[in-house]
Amino acid sequence: MTGTADDLDRLDLEISTCRACPRLVAWREQVAREKRAAYAGETYWGRPVPGFGPADAPILVVGLAPAAHGANRTGRIFTGDRSGDWLFASMHRVGLANQPTSISADDGLELRATRVASAVRCAPPANKPTPQERDTCAPWLVRETSLLLPGLRVVVALGLFGWDAAFRTLAAVGVEVPRPRPRFGHGVEVALGPITVLGCYHPSQQNTFTGKLTEPMIDSVFARAAELAGLSGP
Repeated sequence: MTGTADDLDRLDLEISTCRACPRLVAWREQVAREKRAAYAGETYWGRPVPGFGPADAPILVVGLAPAAHGANRTGRIFTGDRSGDWLFASMHRVGLANQPTSISADDGLELRATRVASAVRCAPPANKPTPQERDTCAPWLVRETSLLLPGLRVVVALGLFGWDAAFRTLAAVGVEVPRPRPRFGHGVEVALGPITVLGCYHPSQQNTFTGKLTEPMIDSVFARAAELAGLSGP
């Protein structure tokens, strides 16, 4: 089905009130109460984090989960943490975001033709959701993806977890997925009819600090995503 902005708004509201996974609920709320010293004066979101971006986006970016002191604090995916610094800076350089920074939910960031979401919507302890938590949360991404059809053209999967979630989700919305599933790799490109899945190393500090992921590397993926979506340059 094709969704409207109102459809996505209703879905976002449902997501933000979910309490399905006791361990995740307890952790996200504990983090929001105890806070990090640097953010002691802030009110944490402390809830599941919905997707962000236009309802007619032909590009969907799939990450792992909100960061405990990033999106779990700000209420917007990839906002207020180092991974988001890399992600949105790259999107800005290739013309998919109106600004290179994302520090709060009201900072004016707008995405062009791109929606960003995560496979798991609550911040997990040690950034590691369990398989059961992954599967319990999966229907949210399925519903979100279904609302982006039939205009969806590109799914950018961040890391192996995002890659796995992307293929599971596309299969669930009726896209024919090859078996065995293609192996994840940075820059790997898999065409599934009108939709192309692109692999990208996750912009985590582990990858960016070590040089496993560089700015030219992430830029090449998002530039390719824009090209496949039929967008002109910045």
